[in-house]
Amino acid sequence: MPKHRYPLECNIAQTLNLVGDRWTMLVLHEVLAGRQTFNAIKKELTTISANVLSDRLKHLEELSLIESSLYSDHPPRHSYQPTESGQAFSVVFDAMLLWGRDHLNECYKKLVHQPCDAEVEIGYYCPSCDTKVPSEETKPVFLEPQHT
Repeated sequence: MPKHRYPLECNIAQTLNLVGDRWTMLVLHEVLAGRQTFNAIKKELTTISANVLSDRLKHLEELSLIESSLYSDHPPRHSYQPTESGQAFSVVFDAMLLWGRDHLNECYKKLVHQPCDAEVEIGYYCPSCDTKVPSEETKPVFLEPQHT
């Protein structure tokens, strides 16, 4: 059961209740980047302890953001792949990457269009109007809570 650090009726707070623990988002990012094994993830996240990595992988599986499959019985070893829900999280990482590019002193990655190698931007699109929407024309609209 996720910890509810943020008892707020807010999508951001509720998402952080799921993936806001230390290391969780970085572990998910590694799986999305194609690191499929515990050792491959551990190699990239050099300072994470093995028990924390194991815990975060189990947590991400419980959230159905990743799934595992056994590829060795002795010793038991699993490979990890993102689920559809986990794959959808890549836009969050892309937005963070672009924010970092524009606002951090040191930039470590860029997001590029593969065919031409040019940097890309993230934008908003309205399917109702079939229009690219400037960010200043967007606003959050608060929904009534659905109590069950």
